[in-house]
This record gives sequence, structure tokens and C-alpha cells, in this order.
Amino acid sequence: ILPSGHAGGLTLTMALAVGSTMTCKSTKVAPSVDFDHSCSDSVEYLTLNFGPFETVHRWRRLPPCDEFVGARRSKHTVVAYRDAIYVFGGDNGKNMLNDLLRFDVKDCSWCRAFTTGTPPAPRYHHSAVVYGSSMFVFGGYTGDIYSNSNLKNKNDLFEYKFATGQWTEWKVDGSLPVARSAHGATVYSDKLWIFAGYDGNARLNDMWTISLQDREHACWEEIDQSGEIPPSCCNFPVAVCRDKMFVFSGQSGAKITNNLFQFEFKGHMWTRIPTEHLLRGSPPPPQRRYGHTMVAFDRHLYVFGGAADNTLPNELHCYDVDSQTWEVIQPSLDSEVCCGGANPSTDSMLSPQMPSGRLFHAAAVIQDAMYIFGGTVDNNVRSGEMYRFQFSCYPKCTLHEDYGRLWENRQFCDVEFILGEREERVLGHIAIVTARCQWLRKKILQARDRQRQESDEGATGGPRDIPGGSRPSSTQPLLEVSIREAEAQPFEVLMQFLYTDKIQYPRRGHVQDVLLIMDVYKLALSFKLSRLEQLCVQYIEASVDLQNVLSVCENANKLQLDQLKEHCLNFVVKESHFNQVIMTKEFEHLSTPLIVEIVRRKQQPPPRLYSDLPVDIGTSLVQDMKAYLEGGGLEFCDIILLLDGHPRPAHKAILAARSSYFEAMFRSFMPEDGQVNISIGEMVPSKQAFESMLRYIYYGDVNMPPEDSLYLFAAPYYYGFSNNRLQAYCKQNLEMNVTVENVLQILEAADKTQALDMKKHCLHIIVHQFIKVSKLPNLRSLSQLLLLDIIESLATHISDKQCAEMGSDI
Repeated sequence: ILPSGHAGGLTLTMALAVGSTMTCKSTKVAPSVDFDHSCSDSVEYLTLNFGPFETVHRWRRLPPCDEFVGARRSKHTVVAYRDAIYVFGGDNGKNMLNDLLRFDVKDCSWCRAFTTGTPPAPRYHHSAVVYGSSMFVFGGYTGDIYSNSNLKNKNDLFEYKFATGQWTEWKVDGSLPVARSAHGATVYSDKLWIFAGYDGNARLNDMWTISLQDREHACWEEIDQSGEIPPSCCNFPVAVCRDKMFVFSGQSGAKITNNLFQFEFKGHMWTRIPTEHLLRGSPPPPQRRYGHTMVAFDRHLYVFGGAADNTLPNELHCYDVDSQTWEVIQPSLDSEVCCGGANPSTDSMLSPQMPSGRLFHAAAVIQDAMYIFGGTVDNNVRSGEMYRFQFSCYPKCTLHEDYGRLWENRQFCDVEFILGEREERVLGHIAIVTARCQWLRKKILQARDRQRQESDEGATGGPRDIPGGSRPSSTQPLLEVSIREAEAQPFEVLMQFLYTDKIQYPRRGHVQDVLLIMDVYKLALSFKLSRLEQLCVQYIEASVDLQNVLSVCENANKLQLDQLKEHCLNFVVKESHFNQVIMTKEFEHLSTPLIVEIVRRKQQPPPRLYSDLPVDIGTSLVQDMKAYLEGGGLEFCDIILLLDGHPRPAHKAILAARSSYFEAMFRSFMPEDGQVNISIGEMVPSKQAFESMLRYIYYGDVNMPPEDSLYLFAAPYYYGFSNNRLQAYCKQNLEMNVTVENVLQILEAADKTQALDMKKHCLHIIVHQFIKVSKLPNLRSLSQLLLLDIIESLATHISDKQCAEMGSDI
């Protein structure tokens, strides 16, 4: 069995036929792939080095800091440099600190870092960043907290050189940032950036920067910020991802928010990231909080801990910068953060262990793991614990983007919707539309029955004249579907949702754009698309303001959208809104019945009705495509995939959207009989592995038995998937899940795929666990050649002494 974190590594070598359609795409997070060019020209051997490997999303408690090395603490900083974590300052509950501790992540050992020169004065709520081979410490709160004397904020800047251990203070001429603590700091484009904090009297939201390249000519510069600047705040983290700086939550006066803001370094522009696109029932942003940490890894921001409404939560929240969605990370079942040497209870062994909630801790990233140290835990106790969290570094799922490109490009369209009184035309794909919307599915079936009837009567003409690039690849004409109750613009927004599970929100608050989404909402109600209904309602409610509320209310009344009308009426009669709304010109032109409703509601508000019924958020793109593959789309199949002569019906548009191999085939050399032979290079996968690949294509599923991973390891290259996500999961599957129970299936797959090192590894397991393996029923179904391989391996590993003992028994 392959244990997690096994040493030495396992090399998997696979024979892979290189065809003209193969494209190799590099990504930073793909497994390391090397080609052995000493092999023959016709075959290249794909080599993947396994291990050491850590379970994804696993928490581990590392050795805590010993008291003789350094005190437990909070309000400190940590930075990562090479393979070590450096802890500076903070307080131990009695005194401020200015010692520098070092934790080696390879040896898991603590020591005091070597220092010379004059260090910064003891302090907490300072900031520390790494640039080049130095750590820079700025500001913070200093003085004697024990005697409550000489307490003040600082704006000094110190450099610590890791190579020499030298502390030096930067003396900077010119204007300086106001002294502060509990601020945010980061490094970008060779500069230190300082944002917000507390100056002893008020919270700030100014920004300053200084170049770290040239100490002699360095000077502070205040940044002229624009856009939706975060309110003055302190005790918040910052992180840089995708060339932008992110700020989440924190203390803002008496108000703590859970807003996420992003800052563009190039234009100095702030943007508040909206949450209107998050469906009710989907993971919301973390609670408002302060004293938490946030780190960036790949395309994600990870938020942990802090104080949230008098609680200390310990969930780990993750924000995907690309999809703008939050989720709570579920720790792996083998997470272990129990005290060293302690025997975990039965309950703790049944559920994963996580660090307890805390605030004023600190976090840093080394390679693909986050390290969290210290903080204040329950009862105001300081912690000296160190925890490690293993990130997931899989490439992102491109399912929504791939289907989105299919919609934008309008390739392989096979249906044309004729809309409204003006009979505007919108192209689409039967497979996507019928998978996502039952109302449109019925319309398409009715139109198809009419087309067949007309064809049987000899009444059909030639195919329609379609703009270049949109004609279907077959000789069948486009299926025409008439929908009189829909206009083209809102229908196109609805179609975008069917392909991507989201809508591109227009300008928030702009009257015409809000009215457009109201028309989309009306269609969503008619077509019974619950998920789209929720998206529209959330956008409209978030967009209603003093300038547009009357227009939205009147339109909701006209369209009989009672929920939105109710929201607008409640907005108007609010104490802070009412006088401003009734003094506008728009109010004078409002219809009399609506004016009466507003006045009566102001005088006698209706009782609030609360419903315990859960909100129906509908089905997702993944759920719908899963059901479609599992039989829901059988009557709309338009291509046959042949696996070793066995037919498997499928859908051209879906295959083309997810695979550049199929896209090129259907565009340039579509087989006349509509049948495609399936292989991965020269290797034909097993039926089970082929079904695993279809699940990945249709709805992004990556769960499969380990033996399937051997067959599909090269599939991303051969079929031209958008990235190497599938291969990354195959790699992890093989590293973690080769067991006695499945070793025979993996042996067969390794033999068929010529994965020679994996085959050797399986034989090794079989030999050393032969008593257990011999009882498996699959052993009797192995081929004669594989049985001979097992016998040969047994003979090789049986010692002379064992042979002698066997002979004496005979």
C-alpha cells in the first residue's frame, strides 16, 4: 500500500502514441511531465515522478514552540523564507516582544534566529513582509503594556537580512506615513505597500508605498486612491492574487463588515466585490470578523479564524478569484491536530481534527501549504502552536468556461429560436438547452415532430442559409423553434445562463439594465428555471436605489412580479427613504393605484410574513449534465462513439465544447457514418475508464477507481482538454489509493497501458501481501501471462531459507 508522504517516489512510465492531434499544454499546477527522447520516433514514454505526497486539505499539528525558545504569543507576524517560518514580535499577555524565532518546515524544529545589530523595539500589531533576501518590519504599537507606560504607535521601517542576521533601520527623508498599528502590508512590483490601520485616535484608510530596491534614494509616497475605497479599518489581512491586492473584513469604527475589496496596483482603483451572484443556499461569504488571517495560493484566498460576533470560528473559508465564489473547505478525514503523544478519542478519530478558533494569529505560505502560528484562543490564552494545512493545487474546473465558449462561438448550432413579434433569431445547441430547461425541451420535441412530419410528406426544403461558422456539420437543416412570449435580448441572457450557470450582470443600478433583468426574471418564471429566478431577484433587489426604485416598482407591477413589487414598496416606505422618494419628479408621474398603495403602506404597514420553507434554488449545470449523460439526453444523441466495436451514443456539441480533438474532427473531417472510434493514442481504454472520461467531459467529474486513472492519464494530451485537471487527479488517485483490494485491477490496467513501473509496483504489493491477494476472486480471472508474472515475482522474492523450509515440509 502506498502511504501518504512515502519516501523515494514512484516513477510511472507509460507508452503513449503521439498523434498529430495531440496538444501538450503546460500549466503551473500540472504534474511534472518529462519525455524520454532516447526512445524510438514512433513512441514516446511519458514519465511521472510520484511522491512524496500529502493528502489534500489535511491539517497537521506540528511541534509547538518550546518555552525555552520563545514565548507563546499573539499580535505577532510570520513570514516565509525558503524552507523556514520566521516569527517576530507580538505579546505574551504580559509584555511586548521583539525576539525573532525560526521554524524549519523540513525538520519541524524551532530555534532562535541569529541576529546582530539593533532590532526594532518590542511591539505588536506591526507588519512584516519579505522582499528579496530580507524581511521588512513596519510600524506597530510599542511600549510597556505591563505598567501601561510609553505606549505609542510607530512608523519606523527595519530590514532584517536572512543571510547575515543583520538588523538595520531605514532612515527615510521626506514625508512619512502617520504612525500606525493593525494595518495591512504587502510587496508588489519591488515596493512595500501600506494600507489603513489605527493611529491611536482614529482608524485610517490611506495608502503609502516605498521602493525597496534602492535604500539610499528610497522615499515614501502617498497613493491617490480611487473607486470604492474600503472604509477606515484596522485588524484586517491583505493578500495579493492575480496582480491585485485583496482586503477582507476588519474593524471599521464600531462596525465590522464582511466585504471583500480588490485594489488594482496599476490604476490605483478599488472595487468592492459583489455577492449578488451568490445563490441563496450556496456558500455565503464568511461572517464579519477581525483579527483573522488571509493568504493567497494559486487562484484562491484562504481566510481562517478571527473574532466573529463574540465567537471564535475555526472553519477555513476559500474564495475563488476567477469564479468569485466562496466555499467552506472540508478538512480531509486524516487531519490530525491532537496534542503530540496524546491518544485521540474515538469521536475525534471519526471526524477530522482542526485547529481551534483564535484571533491575532499569523499565517504564511511555503510551496503548497499554509502554516499558522500562535494567536489568542479561548479565555484570552496565548498559543504557541504551529499548524500546517495542505492546499489543493489542482487546475480549476473549466466546465462552465468551455460551455460558455460554445455559446459565444455558436459553432455546431442545430436549433434556431424565432422570438417575439419581430421574429428575431437566436442560434443554440439542442444538447445544452434540453439538458437544462424542461420547458424548452418540450418546445424542441414539438418542433422536431413537426419537422419529421413535413419531411415524411416531402415538404422540406434545403438547409437554411446560415452565417459562416454557424452551419451544422450534418446535412440536416436547423430546427426552428418559435417562442412568441420572448424577446431576443432577455432570451440571450437566459441562454447564457443555460450554458454557464450564471449571467453577466450589467451596470448595477442603471434603470435600463435593471428592467432587462426583470424581463429575464419573467422568462425564468415562465420557463420554470428556479436557479435563474433567484439570480435575477438577488441582482434586482441589490440594484434598487433611490434613483430607480419607482421605475422598477412600476415595471414589476406591469409584469405582475409580486415579489419584486413588494421589495420596492418596502424600500420606498423606509423612514430614511420616504421623503426623498416622494419629492422626485418620477413620483408625480407614477400611476394613481401605485401612489395609493405607497401612501396606505406608509400609514399602515402590513404584517411581516415569515416562511420556514426552504428556497428552491433549482438544479445546477453539473447536476443537469450528470442527469443528461445518465439517460436524460438519450433521445437527443447525434454521434456514436465506438469503444472496441461497442457503440455509445453521445452529443457532438458537448464533446466539441470540452475537447479540441472532437472540435477539430467535427469541424473538418466529420465521419460520414456518424461513428468515431475511441482510443488514447494506440491504447483502447477499458469500458469503465471510458465511462469515467465521459463523466469528466459532460460534467467535470473526477472520481474514479485508481485503475481508470492509468488509462486516462494521457487523455488530457490526446483529447486536448482545456487543462491538466484530469491528469492531476489521476496522479493523486494512483499515489493514494493502490491497495490490496484493487491491486489486481491496477495490475491489469498497468499491463495494458504499458505502465511498466506501476506494474512492477503492483507485483511488489502482491508478493508481500500474497496471502490476502490469493483470496481475491479477481485472481482467477487474470490472463495466463499475468499469472506467470506473479509466479516469477514470487520466485524471485522467496529466499533460499524459505525454499528449504518448503522442501522439508514436502
